[in-house]
Amino acid sequence: MKVLVLTWEFPPRVVGGISRHVGELYPELVKLGHQVHLITVEFGEAPRYEEVDGIAVHRVPVAAGDNFFHWIANMNQSMGEHAGKLLANDGQFDLVHTHDWLVGDAAIALQQRFQMPVIATIHATEFGRYNGIYTSDQAYINGKERAIAHHAWRIIVCTDYMRREVERTLNVDWNKIDVVYNGIRPEKKRQPERHDHRQFRRNFANDDEKIVYYVGRLTHEKGVSVLIHAAPKVIRAMNDKVKFVIIGSGNSDDLKRQVWDLGIWHKFYFTGFMSDQDLDRFQTIADCAVFPSLYEPFGIVALESFAARVPVVVSDTGGLPEVVRHNRTGVVTWTNQPDSLAWGILEVLTKPEYARRLVNSAYQELFRRFDWAQLARQTEAVYGRVLHEKVF
Repeated sequence: MKVLVLTWEFPPRVVGGISRHVGELYPELVKLGHQVHLITVEFGEAPRYEEVDGIAVHRVPVAAGDNFFHWIANMNQSMGEHAGKLLANDGQFDLVHTHDWLVGDAAIALQQRFQMPVIATIHATEFGRYNGIYTSDQAYINGKERAIAHHAWRIIVCTDYMRREVERTLNVDWNKIDVVYNGIRPEKKRQPERHDHRQFRRNFANDDEKIVYYVGRLTHEKGVSVLIHAAPKVIRAMNDKVKFVIIGSGNSDDLKRQVWDLGIWHKFYFTGFMSDQDLDRFQTIADCAVFPSLYEPFGIVALESFAARVPVVVSDTGGLPEVVRHNRTGVVTWTNQPDSLAWGILEVLTKPEYARRLVNSAYQELFRRFDWAQLARQTEAVYGRVLHEKVF
């Protein structure tokens, strides 16, 4: 099978979770014997064309725009033009697999021009992020999401929760939607070579302090402010022997102001961006990972903590309860409830045997439910269904 993939991010360009998703799914599809050409956006010194794990990667230039939406329009035009040349030189592809609304216009144009079926993976929705559509920008994105959902032959989502959300918010027939979880390669979570754990740990906390951390984007939907408001209760219960480390890029001014106003500045450390190598080292000295999202279609950061063997506490929003099974692979708490989140963190910090059991069970879960080779076969089955229906 010959597959054309459209995605606005692919390593080394990383904006969110899509980059990791496409970077790990398609090499597995190549192993199954499929030919994959992937069109994405040029980035830094990355070559315009290269083969990555068997994927033919095409990076196209995009003209600057007056605003983000103008830039997106230019990106779709550039992708569409490059794909047209690729089809003229390399022959017909069997289908187009597109990721989210950002590249939807190019996918729809290719579908109409070359009569190729489109499969759309919808990673999140604008309605879900904001619990409604309130602004003209949100309405524009929601319209683009509806357009690609309408034109797609089938839609792939990452959880049963997202299947319900896409059906409801984009007016899509339930039977048109397939659930294929996100995955992870546990072996990529490198265990660092021997280093002085104690000295490294002292960069973040005192020797007698437990380390609780969040890693991810510093946006409202990720719920970091809920963690901040849960912190005082944890600090009191731990007799001040705990440190909260916030890892991630973005505007942290409001979050830092909340910490300061609560009088717990000395108990927080905002690291900013942290490289994968440093994060791997950090996770070897951490005691608890917390993901208190207000909206989360899946939560691949939870899988990364599974792989790093760090006990996980999450909120019960979106797809997180499907990924983290309460009392089996982690602790699931009530969304936007600081007291509930504080309880979950304390369950991990004060019950070391319980935490170890969660960690061991979570690591095994990676191979049972979140293995990319298995998920690629599920994706392949969706492809096969589309081609069968197209013929008949």
